[in-house]
Amino acid sequence: MIGKGKSLMDTTEIKDMVRARYGAIAAAASGSGCCAPATPGCCAPPASPAVDEKARRSGYSAAELAAVPEGANLGLGCGNPQAIAAMQPGEVVVDLGSGAGFDCLLAARQVGAAGRVIGVDMTHEMLKKARENAARVGAANVEFRLGEIEHLPIGDDTADVIISNCVINLVPDKAQVFRDAFRVLKRGGRLAISDVVNMAPLPPDLAADPTLICGCVVGAAPVEQIEAWLAEAGFADIRVTPKADSREMIASWAPGRRVEDYVASAVIEARKP
Repeated sequence: MIGKGKSLMDTTEIKDMVRARYGAIAAAASGSGCCAPATPGCCAPPASPAVDEKARRSGYSAAELAAVPEGANLGLGCGNPQAIAAMQPGEVVVDLGSGAGFDCLLAARQVGAAGRVIGVDMTHEMLKKARENAARVGAANVEFRLGEIEHLPIGDDTADVIISNCVINLVPDKAQVFRDAFRVLKRGGRLAISDVVNMAPLPPDLAADPTLICGCVVGAAPVEQIEAWLAEAGFADIRVTPKADSREMIASWAPGRRVEDYVASAVIEARKP
């Protein structure tokens, strides 16, 4: 299951579906919003201005959008982890589910040449695109690694900060994501995550719809559950803050289905003592 009582699909089926969906988005060389349901035309890319507008609604500035090469922003987020991470020069940043490299390339500018950014993604097509984008801007302090975010291909006590943008909801074993993030963080390291949370039980028609797994709805966990997983992993200073102003953005993910009544974008923050 991807969340308690939410899906009859097993872990392998969910991962295969997510990998295929996002691989197709990357291969399309642009992208559809992560949070549109996976209908037969789900991966037909919108025009670039629509992708940029989605990113602006998620909290990215015009300067941030202008700082990355075309194709790095695929419109796949539900917030802006850059705004909460408070990255400093020389820090090591890990991005969970790095996609085409959008957040990694922005983080690379913040940590500078003395810092390092590691993006992890399980999709070969996304990794290829991310590496091409990094090469286009000469981002020598960024690398991208193939892996699942539940089992990061990164050593213990490596990162000062871990970021992620609308990815953890797609993972069946979220508790393991937070356990491995704790392992990879240095003491005093922090999480700065944008994701979706469940605000009310999904009605049967939404909970049983497999297209809404890739659509960032079915996999959303309640705030209290996320807080519990983080605490069990060992984190302190835990804050999960839903964003009331995300309703309009979320409504566009599945028009007419009122998913905005059940999930919200949220900021997830915590620190490794």
